[in-house]
Amino acid sequence: MVFISPLVNRLPRRSIARVFLLSVLVMTCQAQAEALSRFRAFVESTQSVRADFEQKVHDRNGKLVQSATGYFTLLRPSRFRWSYAKPYAQLIVGDGERVWTYDEDLNQVTVRRMSRALGNTPAALLAGNADLERSFVFAEAPLRDGLEWLEATPRDRESGFELIRMGFSATGLEAMELMDHFGQTTRLRFLGLQRNPKVESSSFRFVPPKGADVLGTP
Repeated sequence: MVFISPLVNRLPRRSIARVFLLSVLVMTCQAQAEALSRFRAFVESTQSVRADFEQKVHDRNGKLVQSATGYFTLLRPSRFRWSYAKPYAQLIVGDGERVWTYDEDLNQVTVRRMSRALGNTPAALLAGNADLERSFVFAEAPLRDGLEWLEATPRDRESGFELIRMGFSATGLEAMELMDHFGQTTRLRFLGLQRNPKVESSSFRFVPPKGADVLGTP
């Protein structure tokens, strides 16, 4: 879930400085205008995705409070498998109707209806349908870290996130940043992202392990 950007320089003096600033503004606006259209094209042309990820969580003061790694697979609409490998094993599976969260250390499963669990969340952005503007307000953001950024603000103020940013390179979606209501920022980097790999629908079925505590209504 790219854009363009090399900004042109011109020279001569005062008037040229104005021309330069204007050219920067025009080109930046053009790059930003393409951000949303590229994201829409990405959603419309991508049926499945597979990637590894690195996740870092920072508090409101910028201090790193958590690091994690794992991988995910998704299949539109609304099916995904998000697996944390480190620092502890946790699996989140969306089967199209429900979202299952399995904590291996606790041997505990939490299950929620998809409509409640997804709502206006990052999973809705990655695995949802093409009609995302009902759930999010999109705005382009400045270039940063060599990526072009698109911001998504949930229309539902109780979604759990205040703002979601997606960073694109020439090859596609590379990063996401999630700002929550507690001032925490979760940063995700996607590694080796594959668009439209062959994915079996059976990957998104989840059966609670024998003996696991199940919280919620299956």
